[in-house]
Amino acid sequence: MDHARVAKDVLTYVGGAENINAAAHCATRLRLVLNDMDKVDQKALDKDPDLKGTFIAGGMFQIIVGPGDVDHVFKEMVTKGGVKEVSKDEAKEQAAQGGNPVSRFIKMVADIFVPILPALIAGGLMMAINNVLTAKGMFGEQSLTERWAWLSDYASLINLVSSAAFAFLPVLVGFSAAKRFGGNMYLGAAMGAAMVSTELTNAYTIQAAREAGTIEVWNLFGLEVEKIGYQAMVIPVLAVTWIMSMIEKWLHKRLSGTADFLLTPLITLLVTGFLTFVVVGPFTRMLSDGITDGIAWLYNTVGPVGGLLFGLVYSPIVVTGLHQSFPAIELPLIAEMSNGGPGSFIFPIASMANVAQGAVALAVFFNTRDPKLKGLAGAGGASAVFGITEPAIFGVNLRLRWPFYIGMGAAGFGGAMVAILDIHSQALGAAGFVGFVSIVPEDIPRYIILELVTFTLAFVAAFGYARSARGKASMATDDDEAALEAEVAASHEQEAVVVELPEGADTDFTITSPIEGTAVALSEVEDQTFASGMLGPGLAVVPASGPVVSPVDGEIIVAFPTGHAYGIRSASGVELLIHVGMDTVQLDGKHFTPRVKAGDTVLRGQTLVEVDWEGVTAAGYQIVTPVVVSNATAFGELVDTASGEVARQDALFAVTPAAQGAQA
Repeated sequence: MDHARVAKDVLTYVGGAENINAAAHCATRLRLVLNDMDKVDQKALDKDPDLKGTFIAGGMFQIIVGPGDVDHVFKEMVTKGGVKEVSKDEAKEQAAQGGNPVSRFIKMVADIFVPILPALIAGGLMMAINNVLTAKGMFGEQSLTERWAWLSDYASLINLVSSAAFAFLPVLVGFSAAKRFGGNMYLGAAMGAAMVSTELTNAYTIQAAREAGTIEVWNLFGLEVEKIGYQAMVIPVLAVTWIMSMIEKWLHKRLSGTADFLLTPLITLLVTGFLTFVVVGPFTRMLSDGITDGIAWLYNTVGPVGGLLFGLVYSPIVVTGLHQSFPAIELPLIAEMSNGGPGSFIFPIASMANVAQGAVALAVFFNTRDPKLKGLAGAGGASAVFGITEPAIFGVNLRLRWPFYIGMGAAGFGGAMVAILDIHSQALGAAGFVGFVSIVPEDIPRYIILELVTFTLAFVAAFGYARSARGKASMATDDDEAALEAEVAASHEQEAVVVELPEGADTDFTITSPIEGTAVALSEVEDQTFASGMLGPGLAVVPASGPVVSPVDGEIIVAFPTGHAYGIRSASGVELLIHVGMDTVQLDGKHFTPRVKAGDTVLRGQTLVEVDWEGVTAAGYQIVTPVVVSNATAFGELVDTASGEVARQDALFAVTPAAQGAQA
């Protein structure tokens, strides 16, 4: 490969060095953080015979160059092209920070909420259990707790525990946000606790307290400041914690020693406390009231259009926490039913929005390969369809963005149909599938049908997008990127490159076992990237003892410093990947003693790495070692020749030459 030529063409086709915000590379790929994707000529890059494909994942434009070549091409781009070089992790961070202010805000909110999601998911699912136990009309005129009195105490305890994470949400958010903003986490939690203090009127009861005239006030700086809490609100505590963190960091720079230790937290909490309740609180409360009044006017004035718009914005309003003010509209509407009023339109629309967000999270669950994301999507989606959307929104949909937008669109449709079908609620409740018990009885059939239609619309749209290239890229983790790379590379023509070795080198197509142990099929490997054959066909060996040796005569084209993986190009042109154990890169070289480096020529049986197998196993990692052909499309079929126990240099499998494979 002409590395200088490839580097020059890459720069040309991605819009020049000035379009590259940051660049890094891994073992096989260039990872570019670009300013403007529209400037990229992706077709020209895909046609380059020296490149094996391109794809977008993790916010980066990735170009598959190949092991042994990518580092040379990257060096040419940096030294001669003026490209800004960063580490792989720094590139990921810059990719995450890219985009418009709204995208960066969404990323920030997701970062803050991911650590507290377990509490929200557990609370949401427990709330669903409580709703089933206490809902009237679900199992007859009486609720389960009314039918069997002994259940009431169980339901009460479940409700107490389930509501804690939401009632004291500012405490959790304050702690997590302070860490994200670089402040003291415990000061953040303290401010969150102040915002839900029992000395304040609970935000859930504000409407009744206003009517009863029981809201107390402070007289501060010539102003009357209402003593009202911020239960379940997000935006106020985010703003407060950001202000607190900025004040704290400013003081740390100007105070030192004992003065810093004593005065910084004192001044930080004192100043932040007054700003919270005198400025931030009243402003967000006024914003909340304005949104509430505006929604009521919009729905009552323009009907279906108002329902459409309300459905669209309901989930973004949930992100801010300002939806807690909606009972101020709902309760009067419900009370007006005694005078012939139709009931509340807010609850049905909120239900459509919630099931839509749950549906798109479940679509992610069925498509993602990342176990952590799958767990969040499954639990969050289940919670959302029962009325608690925070886990799905903050843990999955906002992080990926497109599920959130698809959910908004489906909710807009649902909101418009609520207005057209004239669906109303007669009580507050869980805004989800179980919410039919709160609906006006004659509206229940239409409500249930519309819930199912909205759910289906959101799920199908999200499922389809998740199967697209952009959808897959947005959900890709490092392992998924490897799978994407394999899929892209497999679609390109590959040619075997013959390695020049000393006379007498073995140029046959037999691959011998690099380890003494037991040969098993790739399908038995738990890692789906290998088990599915995405990285190439081959076999795996469960090691018994001894070192890992070369299975061919050839050249080392990739040798990770951690000693856990090697790429070898045999004298016959077969390219092999040997991955020692599963996820062992996390050991950072511990228990591995490499004996070769990239560029070395090796003979069959020569030691690649010595491994402390017992140490790797004791550290909690699987030691099964796949041996796969990464350029299999340049050859015919593989013929397995080993099963069961194998010794080092026993035949493992054979690669069929291209011509013979074609004749077959």
